[in-house]
Amino acid sequence: MNSLPSHPGPPVTVLGAGLVGSLLALMLAQRGHSVQVYEGRPDPRRAGYTGGRSINLALSERGWLALERAGMAAPVRELAIAMHGRMMHAPDGTLTFQPYGQAGQAIYSVSRGLLNQALTHAAEQAGASFYFGHRCRRVDLEAHTISLQTTNHQTKELAYLGPLFGADGAFSALRQALQRTDRFNYSQQYIDYGYKELTIPPGANGQHQLEKHALHIWPRHNYMLIALPNPDGSFTCTLFFPFEGETSFASLTTPAQVQAFFAAQFADAQALMPDLVEEFFANPTGSLHTVRCGPWVRGQAALIGDAAHAIVPFFGQGMNCGFEDCRILTELLDQQPSDWPAVLAAYQQQRPPHADAIGELALANFLEMRDLVADPRFLLRKKIEAQLHARFPQHWVPLYTMVTFSHLPYAEALRLGQRQEAIMRAVMQDPTLTADNWEQRLDLAALAQQMATAG
Repeated sequence: MNSLPSHPGPPVTVLGAGLVGSLLALMLAQRGHSVQVYEGRPDPRRAGYTGGRSINLALSERGWLALERAGMAAPVRELAIAMHGRMMHAPDGTLTFQPYGQAGQAIYSVSRGLLNQALTHAAEQAGASFYFGHRCRRVDLEAHTISLQTTNHQTKELAYLGPLFGADGAFSALRQALQRTDRFNYSQQYIDYGYKELTIPPGANGQHQLEKHALHIWPRHNYMLIALPNPDGSFTCTLFFPFEGETSFASLTTPAQVQAFFAAQFADAQALMPDLVEEFFANPTGSLHTVRCGPWVRGQAALIGDAAHAIVPFFGQGMNCGFEDCRILTELLDQQPSDWPAVLAAYQQQRPPHADAIGELALANFLEMRDLVADPRFLLRKKIEAQLHARFPQHWVPLYTMVTFSHLPYAEALRLGQRQEAIMRAVMQDPTLTADNWEQRLDLAALAQQMATAG
């Protein structure tokens, strides 16, 4: 999209130059708005990316559509690696590949740092102004001012005269200000699991040492390891592990314990991780939580992305949901150019129910990834659902497909997914149903009709 003539009026202020803040700045600048972005970190294009604890990103349809609308799909594809399914690693090293969807469907592994730099550069080229090393410490909603702390510990008080967007993440300064207002609802739910990033380096010739076009999972019931490919031939691995308990981060306190645990549970991965012990003790242990709040909009101030709806990463939708926020918001703006009160009111009405839905789905998907993907009954169920989708696509679409490979609103995907769950739970209660007899035993047309009748 080419930049449009500048809109009269005060600039739009964005707090946070992460993925959502940079994409929002880009899309607003492309529409001719003056945009000022304030970010506490140094410019990653000069200082290098300093996120440190970020889980590798999985771009799917919702994220791609937003990037396409911003003219960024083509350059981002050069940074991304297609993952066509899950590669399951059993304790004995046996590999099982589970396609994500139909032929040609994939999610894409992309470096958070490289993507952030590309979006920031594009937004700047479109006319947005970025102020790095300016961390927002406080927002005064009545005075319409923001208090910024610079890298040399100076404090600046700036007025915002136009819209103010909080894209400043799960611990948003703008949301903290909103929490001090009347009738603002807020909840924060941590899970008992943390995560730690580890690395499988490239092979001797720079090649990937595991299948490149797959998301690798080592499911172990109470915990799991995953690995996503990087363009340099490495894999970013993430251990999702209990904080406390007999087998937990708290119990692995020595190099010998770490080595013994990985040898017993992830032997094929350990063989490819020469720096395992060093990384395990040097890298921080991150926590995982869900944020629900509302209303997202108060006057000229609005939350977007993780500031409004931080979720756990187990459906790979955190970034995709934030990018969808940007797309929906700018589509509303296209319908009513510069009528910010109307745009923000429509944004507040449309988006929160869907953010709540994907937050719920993400928590539920942790159980599937950790426990069920290696369970034979679960795999049989997935095979039945795949056949239902193939034969009756107008009535039966797997939940994962609805969330990952479509633009169906999240709340609608949740509703339909719950209905399918009830039908399949009843089907799988038959203990005599097996991988050898289900095609003869089941009336798939009748199951599809149940979904059609349920609407």
